[in-house]
Amino acid sequence: MRRLIVLAATTLAALSATVVPASAKIDSGQGLVGENNDLMVTLFGFAILLAIPAFAGLASLLQWRLDKRKYARLAAARQRKATSDKRLGW
Repeated sequence: MRRLIVLAATTLAALSATVVPASAKIDSGQGLVGENNDLMVTLFGFAILLAIPAFAGLASLLQWRLDKRKYARLAAARQRKATSDKRLGW
């Protein structure tokens, strides 16, 4: 419990120290790339619409490949276990 209190206090102190410089910066609402216009916002939205399904597809492909390897490894282990009793003796 003591660690949690110390962690919460440290986090609160670090966040309060960084809020002041961030809120004091006045740049007329410009972002990192300058003024935003409708085209930039639209293209960013389209990029998000394409990135999320692409990420889901790549993650599914990766999961499929990993499952394929796992099932092949399990099948090989089953095969080794099934043939191990035939190798007994001289």
